[in-house]
Amino acid sequence: MSRSQARSCHSLVVRVPGPIDAEELRQHLRARAAGGRPELAELRLWEETLPFGAGHPAAGPRVRQEAERPLHVTGLPLRAVLLRYADGDADLVLVARHELTFEQPRFTFGWSAGTTGATDGARPALEWGLGAPADAGRTGEVPVPLPTAVRAGHALLVGAVALVLARYGAGTTVDETQRTGDFLAGWEGAYDGGLLPLSGVGVLIERATAGERRLSSLAPELPAVLHFALHDDGSASGVLRHDLGDLDPAVAERFAAHVAHVAAQLAADAEQRLDAVELLTPQETEAVLRLGVTPAAGDAGTADCTVHGLFADVVRDRPEAVAVTAGDTSLTYAELDARAGRTAAGLRALGVAPGSMVGVALERDADLVATLLGVLKAGCAYVPMDLRYPEERLRYTVENAGATVVVGGVDEAFPAVEGVRVVTPAELRVLGEGTGPTPLPEDPSAPAYVIYTSGSTGRPKGVVVPHRNVAALLDATREDFALRADDVWTLFHSSAFDFSVWEIWGCLLTGGRLVVVDYWVTRDTELFHELLVKERVTVLSQTPSAFAQVIEVDRRRRTDLAVRLVVFGGEPLDVRMLSPWFARHSHTGCRLVNMFGITETTVHVTAHTVTPADVLAAGRRVGPALPGWTLSVRDPRGRLLPVGAAGEICVGGAGVADRYLGLPGLTAERFIDDPYGGGRIYRSGDRGRLRPDGGLDHLGRLDSQVKVRGHRIELDEIRNVLLGHPEVSGAATVLNHDVPTDSATARIDAYVALRGPASTADVLAHARAVLPAYMVPASVTELPAIPLTINGKVDTAALPAPAPSAAGREERAGTSEVPAAEHDPQAAQILKLWGHVLNTEVTEQDNFFELGGNSLLVIRVLREMRELGMPKVTTQDFYRNSTAGRFIELVRDSQS
Repeated sequence: MSRSQARSCHSLVVRVPGPIDAEELRQHLRARAAGGRPELAELRLWEETLPFGAGHPAAGPRVRQEAERPLHVTGLPLRAVLLRYADGDADLVLVARHELTFEQPRFTFGWSAGTTGATDGARPALEWGLGAPADAGRTGEVPVPLPTAVRAGHALLVGAVALVLARYGAGTTVDETQRTGDFLAGWEGAYDGGLLPLSGVGVLIERATAGERRLSSLAPELPAVLHFALHDDGSASGVLRHDLGDLDPAVAERFAAHVAHVAAQLAADAEQRLDAVELLTPQETEAVLRLGVTPAAGDAGTADCTVHGLFADVVRDRPEAVAVTAGDTSLTYAELDARAGRTAAGLRALGVAPGSMVGVALERDADLVATLLGVLKAGCAYVPMDLRYPEERLRYTVENAGATVVVGGVDEAFPAVEGVRVVTPAELRVLGEGTGPTPLPEDPSAPAYVIYTSGSTGRPKGVVVPHRNVAALLDATREDFALRADDVWTLFHSSAFDFSVWEIWGCLLTGGRLVVVDYWVTRDTELFHELLVKERVTVLSQTPSAFAQVIEVDRRRRTDLAVRLVVFGGEPLDVRMLSPWFARHSHTGCRLVNMFGITETTVHVTAHTVTPADVLAAGRRVGPALPGWTLSVRDPRGRLLPVGAAGEICVGGAGVADRYLGLPGLTAERFIDDPYGGGRIYRSGDRGRLRPDGGLDHLGRLDSQVKVRGHRIELDEIRNVLLGHPEVSGAATVLNHDVPTDSATARIDAYVALRGPASTADVLAHARAVLPAYMVPASVTELPAIPLTINGKVDTAALPAPAPSAAGREERAGTSEVPAAEHDPQAAQILKLWGHVLNTEVTEQDNFFELGGNSLLVIRVLREMRELGMPKVTTQDFYRNSTAGRFIELVRDSQS
């Protein structure tokens, strides 16, 4: 039978004490059926005599087999089966369509009309259920272990279910400051005798009659149904029947236990406040905490070391092995160590004391790696900055970090900051020539680096991470990922992005070779793919957005790659995008690992190996905690949540950072002492749920933070920057996608209310002067006022569609220039291509990035140009000619 047939039926089992007159029972069933359903006048009572008593272990499975056998779609709406036992008792099993209500003095059978809440075809979902879709239509059953001492009524049972669902975050919010008695009084009269739906869980309460009774759905119309029986002595019993496609058996068992545990507490004291009611028992609390802990590796011996101390060990073992490859430059471990040593000596010659913060603003090259190592050797912490950030942001970072020295490049000048000296790597090494090493005490607790992340106040915040955290990260992954000396890694990401911490030190502290990827190569997937092939890269770290482009190039080129391990991070992974990759590459030959991580917890927290089965399931799994890390999920009050329930992800253990630099209030708010005794934990602001196996599902954010192409962005930071313009009286920012399932089309749109003569182009220019390019809104739309909800928050649903970017268009209004595209088919083709990718009309005066373009869309344009047989254009040339007219000229010139 199909699952839909099973879901259309329910069953009733009645224990009938002997002696039993089958003919009398048959006539009674026919008479009762004929009164309401004439087609049942010929109802047959099937009989079977079993060779064992009602208490025999085989009795339950036989009854269950009969009760869960659905009716044929063309058959009668009721089937009756009498199972006789050797001891004289029997079970009467009735199976009927949901619409059938059947009554007689000994039992009531059927759903009351209009109370199921599930007959309209819209089956609710249980986010917390963790059911297996492959098992949909199969039914599970667990008891609700209500204590016999509990005097249960309708209000108590319904109230207990409602409070549990509220704690799960799956029901109506409950005011937990109210008294238990008042809370239960509010549920008096809420139950009308039928099936009451509460957030996907049905509640059915009946008065118990003689004999055992069980009303159930073969495959519940609702994902789960709690059936309670009220007994004459005032106690109650219950059973939870559930669809295995919606509710995992382990989660179902705990949910039923939570209902019983809460009901007992509600019944015990009418004066206590609801917030004193505990969802979990002490034993379950301990079990859930233990589930989120992955013990550190037993042979971990580097956790009490510094990064540069671990590097020195590798130098002693592999002095002549190549450590870094950057273009035509290669450095052995000994050469890299020597260059870093001179850098450290140069910093000391400038008077930089151990414990200081040193700014580093360099392009990705060999000097960058040597400088970062040199800063650590000097006993200092490096503060990496991206030279493409606006000058104001760079100045703020240096001033906030208290750095007096910035190591900058030759070609791109670092902005002047009072009291800060800017030196090049070469100048530092000259200053350090002839100076012997100065031994410094090893301090694993000292800061190794400070990386600045987006902050809701409108300013970035610096995360201070000590050496021991980096060492622990290597201990946690080295064995599982089989990191070894013959691996070749890429440094693909900006040093200001914490993914680079994993790439640089994950490679160099395990003796591998680090291939530094030039900035423009990271922007051209064709060139990057060529680099992967040429350098025989084995370990690759990518955001999902970037890897999607690699998959496309790999599909077309079909060149053999040496990659054995791909680590995803920086943003959520939609596993469905990996289908083309698995079509070409075995998951046993190249391991794909989805890792959830946060800057504040040292890059990575969890690891889940993705397989083709995950692609079919299309889940959100990010795996269990790394060895030495801990995971738990808490509610808004900080209380531990059970398996399945969604809440805030809290991370503890070896990866928790020291603090936010110079922000003691925010540090105290986000880095807290675990009330359950787990040490310091970080409240991530990410939403997730634990699975029964200890793995984590990542479910997004609880606040206004978003991830765009690997960058963590606080929308409130952008909003506050917009409000910093003197003519802006109100502002809102939202994340949109031109194509909902395409991460490359992610864009931030802004809305402003203006109080003066400023234009949206002025506001956008103000944002560009403060924010890095990846945070600049793709559009700014002017509104008379920002719409608000009744709670005073921005009503995002009331915001109109974003207006096209106004930047530059106001100045071009009224020009009489005849577009070249009118008489140039190639120009028209390019404008059409840009318009398709940007989802807007494009003129020759428009700038690709001002219309919402980004690095991933650049790659898409260039790929489609190649497919159309148009001349090849490098990404660097695209960025330098990002106005449509200039780009058209570039293409035209390349053909001459």
